[in-house]
Amino acid sequence: MAQRTRRSFMGDSLRFSTTMALGWVGSRVFIGDDVLAAFEPPLADPFTRGQRVGTLLFNDQKRQSVHRDVVHGKGLSGRLHCDLSSLTQDTLVTPNDRFFIRTRCPDKIDYSQLWKIRVHGLVERPVEIAVDEIVAQQQPMGVHLLECSGRGLGGLISAAHWSGVPIADVLQRVNASSEATRVRISGFDDHSQFDSDDDQRGADWIFTFEQLAKTGAFLATQMNGVELSEDHGFPVRLVVPGWYGCTCIKWLDEIEFVDDTAKATRHMRHFARRTHQRGRPRLAKNFSPAEIDLAAMPVRVEQWRVGDQLVYRVVGILWGGKQTTDGLVIRFNDDQDYAPVSDCVHETTRTWTLWSHVWQPKARGDHVIRLQVDDQAICTRRLDQGRYQRVVRIEEVSA
Repeated sequence: MAQRTRRSFMGDSLRFSTTMALGWVGSRVFIGDDVLAAFEPPLADPFTRGQRVGTLLFNDQKRQSVHRDVVHGKGLSGRLHCDLSSLTQDTLVTPNDRFFIRTRCPDKIDYSQLWKIRVHGLVERPVEIAVDEIVAQQQPMGVHLLECSGRGLGGLISAAHWSGVPIADVLQRVNASSEATRVRISGFDDHSQFDSDDDQRGADWIFTFEQLAKTGAFLATQMNGVELSEDHGFPVRLVVPGWYGCTCIKWLDEIEFVDDTAKATRHMRHFARRTHQRGRPRLAKNFSPAEIDLAAMPVRVEQWRVGDQLVYRVVGILWGGKQTTDGLVIRFNDDQDYAPVSDCVHETTRTWTLWSHVWQPKARGDHVIRLQVDDQAICTRRLDQGRYQRVVRIEEVSA
């Protein structure tokens, strides 16, 4: 990999860097206990005398009819797509009213009754846990990202600061049978109507005890310091850090202890392909962990004029995976080689990281932006498939 020289500077509310004649930057931002980026004393800023003249739309954005940051639809067809193009270091924690929604609150839910979680199955005695007991024990759980499986490009991805209770603590309160090896966690999912083929009745996932403990899964009762909204699973939902959102059950009302003969639920089989399963396993024990692969994508392309030169800055996000990396690389069109991303400080896998890259295209027309990770030990199945490549049309270049 090419050697990079590090020079720090600041620019337009986003810490960024360039290679070539423009320098290189590194920065960190702390949100609570979560390190998102690091600050270094700014040196010469090559954009001080520059002017940002615009932001280009990707070709897929020009075709989209969905309004970002606006709730639309009802029930299972209800959505809120997050506008990723406006992300800055100061907005890496998503405000609650902009946090993505994949499914809105079921219209048949009854909030007039005291909410309880029914615990049954392979246990000595079934019990019911009142949600008030969980709320009374809630604690900060940190910043974690959620992503709808395979839908990041559509804006179904966000990050919040969560509070709740580790689910392992709750399970320890139950006397389970020695035969129990897993738990099925379910949420209320009774809707009046189903508007599309993608709407599936039933929301539940089966986990091993080890998976829940290893991921630090928790019962969430608050996001960003306030109680969950109805569309985000009020009064309690499951959050499984590092796993796709289809496993993070909302309106949680049931926990069932099961054994290795438990069949995969309809919900699991529906999301099998999107969670990287081999086929659609019949038994839950044959499902691999629904872990979010490390992925990256550009979210905007800024156009700058620096002196008599046009310079473009590609800004994007990096998220998922089990380990951090400094090997993010980028290319523009298939006939070019990958090059190290100018600025990518990746120090946490619990949430997303902003990266940026300075680019001086030589020709007008459509340019395909694709990212990879220069580390074969890191699983990047979605990047390998070109899932997050984007196309931008350049109308003006420097002579």
